[in-house]
Amino acid sequence: MQVLMSTHAEAGRPSRRNVVTALGLGLALVGAAAALVYLVFIGNFLDRFMPVGRPSTYELVAGALAWTFALTAPAGFGLIGLARLVSAYEKWRARRPRITPAVRLRRAIGDDHVVATAVRVPDGRPIPELVVGPFGAAVIEELPPAAAVVSRGPRTWEVRLGNGYIRTIDNPLERAAHDAERVRGWLSPDDADYVVKVYAAVVGKDAGIERIPSCAVIAPNQVAEWLATLPVQRSIDLGRRERIVKEVRAAL
Repeated sequence: MQVLMSTHAEAGRPSRRNVVTALGLGLALVGAAAALVYLVFIGNFLDRFMPVGRPSTYELVAGALAWTFALTAPAGFGLIGLARLVSAYEKWRARRPRITPAVRLRRAIGDDHVVATAVRVPDGRPIPELVVGPFGAAVIEELPPAAAVVSRGPRTWEVRLGNGYIRTIDNPLERAAHDAERVRGWLSPDDADYVVKVYAAVVGKDAGIERIPSCAVIAPNQVAEWLATLPVQRSIDLGRRERIVKEVRAAL
C-alpha cells in the first residue's frame, strides 16, 4: 500500500521555530544555572561579601542581597530551564505525524490501495484519512476515546478534553458520512463521465456505538478487513484511478 503524507502543518501544531526556541532558551537557562553554581560554590563569589569588623549598613544590605541571589538564582534558573526543555520535548512530540488507522495496518492492506492523510478538500476542513482502491474511495475517521465521551446525541456529542473542559463536537458518524459526500463531489466533478463511490467508516473501541446506513463502525484491527469487503467499482479503471490519486496528491 502506498502512503501519501500531507506536507502542510496541522492547525494548532507547534512550528519548528517554536521547538527550537523553547530548546534554545531551556539550554541557555540550564547553562546559566550551572555557571552560577560554579561562581557561587567554586569561584568564591560570596567571600567578597563576608563582613569584616563592624560592617556598615550598605555592606549588610549588599551581603544579604548577595546571599539571597546565591541561594535562589541557580535553582530558579535551573527549574525554569528544565521546564523549558520539557516544553520543547512536548512540542517536538506534538509535531510528530499522527498515525492514522489505515496507515497503522498498512502491511495488511493490498498493494493496489493508496492512503492519504490530512487531504485538503477545497470546500471545508481536511479529511483525516482517505483510502483510494478498487472500490473507489473511503473516508476513515477515529472516534474519541469512550472514557472521554460525556454524552452522545443524534447531531452532537460532548467530549471531555485533557484539561477537564467539555467540548461539543459533531456526531462523528454524521461527520464522516458528510465528509464522504464532500469527497464524492470533489472527485466526481460535473464534467466527469463517472461518479466515484465513496464510503465512510469510523474507527474505535466503543462497543455501544452502532453503525448508520451511511457510515460503518469498525474496530482498529478491522480496517483492512473492512476495505476488503467493499465491492469493486468497475467504472474506475486503472487510468481513472491514477487520475484520482493524482488529484489527491495535489491536495496534500
